[in-house]
Amino acid sequence: MDTPYGNVPLPVWERPEPQPRSAPVPLSRATIATTAIRLADAHGLDGLSVRKLAKELGVGPMRLYDYVVNRSELLDLMVDAVYARIAEAARLPEADWRATVLTIARATREAALDHEWFVDLLGARPHLGPHALAVGESTAAALNQAPGVRDIDDLQRASGALSAYLVGALRREITERRTARSTGTDVSAWQTAHGPYLRRMLDTGRYPTIARLVVDGAHLDAEETFRRNLTTILDGVTES
Repeated sequence: MDTPYGNVPLPVWERPEPQPRSAPVPLSRATIATTAIRLADAHGLDGLSVRKLAKELGVGPMRLYDYVVNRSELLDLMVDAVYARIAEAARLPEADWRATVLTIARATREAALDHEWFVDLLGARPHLGPHALAVGESTAAALNQAPGVRDIDDLQRASGALSAYLVGALRREITERRTARSTGTDVSAWQTAHGPYLRRMLDTGRYPTIARLVVDGAHLDAEETFRRNLTTILDGVTES
């Protein structure tokens, strides 16, 4: 492929759609991404392959390579399609920078809960699709208005802290969901079974700080925990 980068193909978002073929099944990158997302939602990334995707679309595997050169590009399209949903939330007018960041973070969490495979691709290589960049721009622009952000170094630190929290929190929540589902564990039953053991250990007096967290701390659901911890991050941005 003749490109400005020699043998390296242009990013998938900058390449034009292939010319339509006289074939019974019309294709587009949007159709491919939507179908791939449906497969990944049902079977995870390990259950997604070009061959399975081609079968789902009713085409031969080689035809997909007109649209994506490899599996990595397919994942790029899928990720950016999820970011499109987050970008919609980011475009809604908010009162201030904090409200904007909270809205984007909530939309990211909702998208991750609907598409669990999405968290497996967070925190790896940068996401550079147009919708991912739009979300990044909205987030950075909002953080740039925080009282504690005075220069580019402050903005980088704030962005890094927020990103690290989002990736860690979402991966933990999704991992807990997957574990409960795969083992058939009921959280309430697990807590009931392990409660007596934990009380005996705390009664030894060797773990006073943990005892305070367990006995006196608030026991929140996943959504409220996410919100409260995110608020702590944003408070730090305000005061830095």
